Amino acid sequence: MIIRLRGLYSLCSRSAGLIIAAVSLSLLLTTTVGAQTDELGDGSADPIKLFEQGQNAHAHNEFAKALEFYEQAIKLRPEFPEAEFQRGNALLSLNRMTEAETAFRRAIELRKEWSMPQAALGVLLTRVGRTQEAEPVLRQALRLSPKDSMTLRTLADLRLRAGDAKEAAELARRATLDSEAPSSTWVLLAMAQRALGDTAAAKTNIDHALEVDPKNVAGLVERADIRGAEADYDHAIQDLKTAETLKPGDRSILMRLLDMYQRSGKTEEAGRVAQTLGIVSETGSTSTSGEIKVIGTPAEIEAANDSDQTKARPALEILIKKNPRNAMLLAKLGASYRTDDPAKSVEFYRRANELDPKNADYATGYGAALVQSRRFEEAAGLLRQVTAAVPDNFIAHANLATSLYELKRFNEAIAEYEWLLAAKPDLVVTYYFIATARDKMGEFESALEAYEQFLSHADAKTNDLEIEKVKLRLPILRRQIKLGQGVKRKPA
Repeated sequence: MIIRLRGLYSLCSRSAGLIIAAVSLSLLLTTTVGAQTDELGDGSADPIKLFEQGQNAHAHNEFAKALEFYEQAIKLRPEFPEAEFQRGNALLSLNRMTEAETAFRRAIELRKEWSMPQAALGVLLTRVGRTQEAEPVLRQALRLSPKDSMTLRTLADLRLRAGDAKEAAELARRATLDSEAPSSTWVLLAMAQRALGDTAAAKTNIDHALEVDPKNVAGLVERADIRGAEADYDHAIQDLKTAETLKPGDRSILMRLLDMYQRSGKTEEAGRVAQTLGIVSETGSTSTSGEIKVIGTPAEIEAANDSDQTKARPALEILIKKNPRNAMLLAKLGASYRTDDPAKSVEFYRRANELDPKNADYATGYGAALVQSRRFEEAAGLLRQVTAAVPDNFIAHANLATSLYELKRFNEAIAEYEWLLAAKPDLVVTYYFIATARDKMGEFESALEAYEQFLSHADAKTNDLEIEKVKLRLPILRRQIKLGQGVKRKPA
């Protein structure tokens, strides 16, 4: 939607979850550029008119055309923050993330106290998984515009994923004060409240969200989880069936539905869902082991499930010949080879992932195999998709952290390690990797703090190798700090 007044433009786009509010042009800008000549009379020498043409194209979802107009306007007037901002939005709609980031940063550079490009950049960084970079940008946007609903929601979601449910709840609550806040805001608030143990408040806000938008899938699933925890299986099943009609074939919804049917003793319904998921035995009845239907002899299937890989692998290869499109068998064989033959593991997982790209387990296994093969760039790209789809996938986050660390993308790696620590505070070695990452970036003061934190948690037997390395490094590191070396810590 575009609201057009002289010197005021507003484009709303939800293609990347952004809500772009009013873009204001000052009277001085209007006066200055209006003095430029336009010999052809078509606005080709007037950046304001070019910007307006870009807005018109943008409103009709003609993003490439809009981009051309914005860039022409910027060429005529290089210091044009509004055009840079809308250029970033057009690039975002074209999925050209790196260029969109550059445009938003340029808009910020030109107008530092303007919240909108700050908010847009923060949302973009969140979308591509660069959460550690996103958070300070979003906080700056919030400082400039404390009531901006999108910024509040995005930051609340980041804090909830980081395990800080208290701040997430407060940010989400502030976002709900916006009279136009979407139902997703109330769902987010409910999720934070549930994490804090306030189930009654969570239920109230979920109910409100679904009154506003009965088709909010996340809300339906969240309410089903709450109802299931209270053994209110019938209503939980009703919510999940509604969610599944809105998002047909979604495996996570179907798996929840299967669980609710099983917990409520509805075996016949559970069997039908299990068949939809492919979780059936050879006879077609529901398998208590969760085994997927396979063509093969009982002896072959038994051998394929043997813990001895010298027996399991030949049996799996035979079964794959009989079931060439069985992703589960391919993934199982891929898992068996992951540590001793990563190349084979990658190939089997790749085939499984191609057959069932929506299965997060296969994608995670594929990513882990790529890490084992030291194909870190491919692994990082794949695992980013997995963590975006399944935010609480610990194995995916762990392998993504390793990939980013090996790629020397230390800021991004630290964000992943911090997520791992929030999920498993006893994973002590994570402190070590955070410390070494900061050390490699030259952030010596922060590295020293992280090393000391590692030593305070480390176990002399389990972490003996890392402890020895840290003890060798610390005297030199302290001397470097004393000499004023390294990247200076920014004042708080």
